[in-house]
Amino acid sequence: MSRLLTADFNKLKKNRFFWLCMAGMFLFGVVMAVTHHIAMIQQGDIPHLTNILFFYTLAAAILIPAFVSLFIGTEYSDGTIRNKLVIGHTRNHIYLSNLIVCSAAGMLVCAAYIAAALLVGIPLSGIDTGSLQSIMILFLISMIMSAAFTALCTLTALLCQNKAMTAVINILIVCFCIVMSIYIYNKLEQPETIPHTSFTSEGEIIVSGQIPNPDYLKGTEREVYQFLNDFLPTGQAVNIAQGGGIAQSPEILTAYSAGIVFVSTAVGIFAFRKRDIK
Repeated sequence: MSRLLTADFNKLKKNRFFWLCMAGMFLFGVVMAVTHHIAMIQQGDIPHLTNILFFYTLAAAILIPAFVSLFIGTEYSDGTIRNKLVIGHTRNHIYLSNLIVCSAAGMLVCAAYIAAALLVGIPLSGIDTGSLQSIMILFLISMIMSAAFTALCTLTALLCQNKAMTAVINILIVCFCIVMSIYIYNKLEQPETIPHTSFTSEGEIIVSGQIPNPDYLKGTEREVYQFLNDFLPTGQAVNIAQGGGIAQSPEILTAYSAGIVFVSTAVGIFAFRKRDIK
């Protein structure tokens, strides 16, 4: 196992797409920190670095599936997996090695944005020391969330031997889930009441109290939406990007992500052991 990990990490260090993702996320962090500072100053507001500190989660939700698909897909196209089996490595170790290396890569890509945003944002906008604990909690949740993304993408990548097909499947599924998670987030954000407005004969708007919002979710329907919002990795990504406003406790989010990693890995290993490697 240690030899596999060493070989896979060496392969990661030479992977151009990985370094492109790292550079892209670092640049994204710099741009977001600078543009946020400029926008807030122009509007006469006080810049808050925490407003843009977690935007990387949505970008990572796209980059991780693309990277995992290409990284593991190359193992098939180059015949590397078959060679590993020939020299005596077990399928369990091959699967776990790829999962560990790809998870580390995903976390490093996320950390590149955080590093850039802090390096540029703190001198420009400063940071509220009172929010450091919340920042660390959201950062740790995002790392486990990225591992959940990686575990699901690794499952697909090691069962589908076509690199291009794997990339298309993973990215399309993630894009669909992001759209669905944004819709769920917006539904949960609906206020319980809305202003009651009417118009005078002169066309002026009159606000007279509050009325129940027909779009506000209640009861079982709200519980289902809340569960999907917390359980889906894309839902967690949307929530973390928004500062974790309507998510449940960190322990629940962590448990969901850890459960996804465990179940998808168990299923993946079981299916990979029965896969015919061409």
